[in-house]
Amino acid sequence: MKNIIYTTALTICTFFALSQTACQSSNQEKTADFLFFEYRGMDPFYDQAIDKENQYFNPILAGFYPDPSICKKGEDYYLVTSSFVYYPGIPIFHSKDLANWTQIGHVLDRPSQLQLAGIRTDGGIYAPAIRYNKYDDTFYLITTSVDGIGNFIVKTKDPKEGWSDPTVIHNVYGIDPSIFFDDNGKTYIVRNDAPAGEPEWDGHRAIWLFEYDLENNKIIGEQKVIVDGGVDKSQKPIWIEAPHIYKINDWYYLMCAEGGTAENHSEVIFRSKNIWGDYIPYKNNPILTQRDLPEERENKVTSAGHADMIEDNDGNWWAVFLACRPYEKNFYNIGRETFLLPVSWGDEFPVILPQGKPVPLIVNKKNLQGKGDALSGNFSWRDDFKSSKLNLRWNFIRTPESQFYDIKNGKLKINLRDKNINEVNNPSFLGVRQQHINFEAETMLDFSPQKEGDLAGLVCFQNERHHYVLAKTRKGGQPVIILEKVNTGTSEMMAEIPVSKENEAKPVRLKVKGEGNTLFFSFCYEGDDFENVFAADATILSTAIAGGFSGVYIGMYAFGE
Repeated sequence: MKNIIYTTALTICTFFALSQTACQSSNQEKTADFLFFEYRGMDPFYDQAIDKENQYFNPILAGFYPDPSICKKGEDYYLVTSSFVYYPGIPIFHSKDLANWTQIGHVLDRPSQLQLAGIRTDGGIYAPAIRYNKYDDTFYLITTSVDGIGNFIVKTKDPKEGWSDPTVIHNVYGIDPSIFFDDNGKTYIVRNDAPAGEPEWDGHRAIWLFEYDLENNKIIGEQKVIVDGGVDKSQKPIWIEAPHIYKINDWYYLMCAEGGTAENHSEVIFRSKNIWGDYIPYKNNPILTQRDLPEERENKVTSAGHADMIEDNDGNWWAVFLACRPYEKNFYNIGRETFLLPVSWGDEFPVILPQGKPVPLIVNKKNLQGKGDALSGNFSWRDDFKSSKLNLRWNFIRTPESQFYDIKNGKLKINLRDKNINEVNNPSFLGVRQQHINFEAETMLDFSPQKEGDLAGLVCFQNERHHYVLAKTRKGGQPVIILEKVNTGTSEMMAEIPVSKENEAKPVRLKVKGEGNTLFFSFCYEGDDFENVFAADATILSTAIAGGFSGVYIGMYAFGE
């Protein structure tokens, strides 16, 4: 299939191939204007100085960047992560040194590649695997659209220049597929699914393998279970998944996650002389976990697993994996993040982290370039909307149904639409990830609600049933600043502050400050100090309470009927 080249920038009008007439019509709708957005990370640990030429901070991608997969061509490394129902799908990053990354776009950046209408927040795009095939000089990415089209492949000659439309792999179910190119030119796909018979316990899964004809998009021969249950079936292990195959020194190594994605998450390894097995587990599994550490510990990292490995050009191996940074107990709002560690070899098996060792947040690595986007440590990021293109950090909730925003004269203009953020749809919302436990996010809103219920403001969003909305709206015939809390689908008005006559036409600054388990919401007008609205419970946005697999998004939202 011929590779189709598209820009990854989200440009006005061309992004949805809208006509000029449609764009002009859109501009006549009621809008809320946002003059800037600023995000600041303030985690105390990352305030310390490090030697940026020889040390890096973990995580290397802070915030909601789970299920990392990595590949390389020459001196260039590419990394992708899951995106679930956020659009564009699958952020893709480039690096020269493995520690400092720059986002170059999204793999799925066109509606023809990704449709998410009606899909639950914890559905959508799971666990992409990216690989470079030297035999045809092509990059391939395989992933699953859960509740969507299922397992599919996209490809490109150059990850910086866009990816093809999906090729669906028919009659192949399960999740977490990974593609492997053997040194004899053959292609294989390995995946997670239910076992061949009835599951023998809750969480009983298997790893399946089949040969694949890339050119004709079809399975060659039979699919075979190569691991049933996990490392030790007698222990009834749960959720063997996220498989990757590597060929190293004539051995086929099969690396998988095991134990579920919460605190018992781990990474395990098997090997075989034949790609079809038998796969023998490493006697000292797991090769990565944090479940064996004391509950009370400093700078706690949990849930480590779902790894991928890469060999650098000096013969050293490195692993990327997901893990979490709770602020207390197992509460975390920033989602599952991407970490990097060197791989050691013992008994001819790779080990990412010796058992009983905590994941380090500062790691030594020589000859770092210190270049890339601000994605780790403490950083600040601001968008003044001076460009007609959206910054790659911005995401929508599901595939946009229409062109509901515009950028003009240093303003992001968002149309008021009757798509409520409390419902499973595509609201008029643009958001960025919360990437720190302690943070501030702020925007300036220029908006005059014309009728009852018109609303625009700042949202902290975990899912439709768990979020906060700090907004300007109209109630009882007058404009007000409100803070709405939605918890388990129930809406509660936490604050309602009338806007005085002298301030009605003024832009208002809206701010949220996070400190672990508390969110502090405030607002002010030009020349005034911030007025505190409410100190709110942040734990309702944590995965432990809200469920799902993603992290909090903070962004701008408009609604009106």
